[in-house]
Amino acid sequence: MGRNDEEPTTQEGPPSILRRAVPEHRLAPPGGIGERYLRQMRLPQLGELGQRRLAAARVAVIGAGGLGAPVLSYLAAAGIGEITVFDPDTVDVTNLHRQVLFTAQDLGRPKAVAAAEHLRLQNPEASVTAVVGTVTPADALEQLAGYDLVLDGTDNFPTRYMASDACEILDIPLVWGSILAFAGQVSVFWGAEGRGVTYRDVHPVPPRPGRCPAAPRPGCWACCAA
Repeated sequence: MGRNDEEPTTQEGPPSILRRAVPEHRLAPPGGIGERYLRQMRLPQLGELGQRRLAAARVAVIGAGGLGAPVLSYLAAAGIGEITVFDPDTVDVTNLHRQVLFTAQDLGRPKAVAAAEHLRLQNPEASVTAVVGTVTPADALEQLAGYDLVLDGTDNFPTRYMASDACEILDIPLVWGSILAFAGQVSVFWGAEGRGVTYRDVHPVPPRPGRCPAAPRPGCWACCAA
């Protein structure tokens, strides 16, 4: 056979995140979305169908600190149906300048509990679960199973790698963020059953001790998190 006579070969394209969209059977019937979300539903990229998917979405947020706190507020405001927040810490006075989800009345309270209460007040339509603790290697797969998206707002490498590995095994997209001083980074990782990219693919090994500043020593500018 000549070059032009060769049988065509099909190459599978890059994985589409749409494959991870909330399935139709979990969506509420059309017409059930209130005026709260009217302005964002006017976006052609979202529309009513997209808003119904947000309302049926299940999102886990690991960490309610400088990154997790503003993320949680925007998730609830956007109409995410089910939110679970994992955090083992309590609210400290040094958190208040950047973790604007909390108030002075929350000092000493578990972050997860305080965050859940504020989110329910912000949007009573959201179902918010507080877990006073973090995701651990022993039960990460059990804790994260069933979510449509995981957001990693932690500040330590062991948890970052653990969250990435668990999401790869469970085939869940992972949103990762980091902030230091006046700069921040954000990425979306999705293993896509071996066809995508994970946090461990980009950073195969953690940095050597002392190479990266560790919380709580570094400074950070609050608005960078937003």
